Amino acid sequence: MNNNDVALLGRLTRKLRRLNDLDDDDIAAIGNLRLQVERVERFRELVREGHRPDRCCLLLSGFAARFKVAATGARQIVSFHIPGDLLDIQHLLLARADHSIEAITPAKVGWIPKADLLKVAWARPSVGKALWRDCLIDGSIFREWVLNVGRRDATSRVAHMLCEFIVRCEAVEVGRREDFELPMTQQLIADATGLTPVHVNRVLKALDNRGVVERTRNRFSIVDWKQLCAIADFDAAYLHNAA
Repeated sequence: MNNNDVALLGRLTRKLRRLNDLDDDDIAAIGNLRLQVERVERFRELVREGHRPDRCCLLLSGFAARFKVAATGARQIVSFHIPGDLLDIQHLLLARADHSIEAITPAKVGWIPKADLLKVAWARPSVGKALWRDCLIDGSIFREWVLNVGRRDATSRVAHMLCEFIVRCEAVEVGRREDFELPMTQQLIADATGLTPVHVNRVLKALDNRGVVERTRNRFSIVDWKQLCAIADFDAAYLHNAA
């Protein structure tokens, strides 16, 4: 393990420390994990449904999306992911992938052997608890997304997605609500909200016209955060302080 790998694993350490108290030995155990770093291009598939992963994927930079595909070929994105996320933590205990994940921007990922991460989780209970909380919070996010697509109107769906993305990005200091770049295309937003790209475009224009956001192409500034949260029916409690 070289110093560069330790620095890269720092993203994972910082996230797990937000989820549970870790002592110096816990942090050292995380820092000693083997890490194979790889740069990937946009739309590279990182996890494929049906495969049996033997390693876990840590997102070091860039953004990713988790999705399912129907028999018709229609895709439903069920979450977006930010730097520091373990993209397939479920595969520590589930042998077969039941969904797919792809990079939605150029990204840097770190592959950690599944057996190594499991060994640390069992040997260091505080690390294991943090990983467990991370997995449970993923489930909480999925439940919120089911509500979002199933029961909110089109404007609230898109606004909610924006609110969650901003809050999570601010937590890891890769964006701020006063000025941020949205890495999702309108097609990706459509796949996440159950809308069409044309409808997504109309919603974004409407939010702009209402003075809630300002945008130039994919650069956004939130003008009225409280109003955006009200439109979105957004309450960050479901993130359980992980953001």
